[in-house]
Amino acid sequence: MKNLYLDIYNNLIRLTRNKNLYNNKELDTFYDRMIIFFFHLSFLLKENKDKENSVDLQEFFDFCIRQIELSIREIGYGDATINKKMKDYINLLYSIIDKVHNWETIDDKEKSEILKKYIDISDNSQSYIDYFENFRDFLIKNSFKNLSKHIISF
Repeated sequence: MKNLYLDIYNNLIRLTRNKNLYNNKELDTFYDRMIIFFFHLSFLLKENKDKENSVDLQEFFDFCIRQIELSIREIGYGDATINKKMKDYINLLYSIIDKVHNWETIDDKEKSEILKKYIDISDNSQSYIDYFENFRDFLIKNSFKNLSKHIISF
């Protein structure tokens, strides 16, 4: 299963690195990429929670958290800083998961407000709304295990 999780995680990272998401050069920082990754992960968990085994999803979630911690360590932060950063990132992730929980029932204006709360996008929110709507549709049409295949675009 670890290879499956690694493949799915790597695909989420590939999607997060999509250059079209970072038209604003100020937006392309480690923190901003983490936010985009958290949105991808939140939608993946949301759309698969009723379709997949909850143990597999929990193991995947735990795997992602370990990978994030490893990424922070690679940047060069010390142990005390890593613990603080991980606490902040986990709280941020849970906040995003909470916000996307009812994504399909809210209007574009509210979606825009959610995105603007986390991402500095000013007037470009519709492109992000469309992007995440397409991603959601892709997740609905594919099983969790199918996400381990190399994803170029959806």
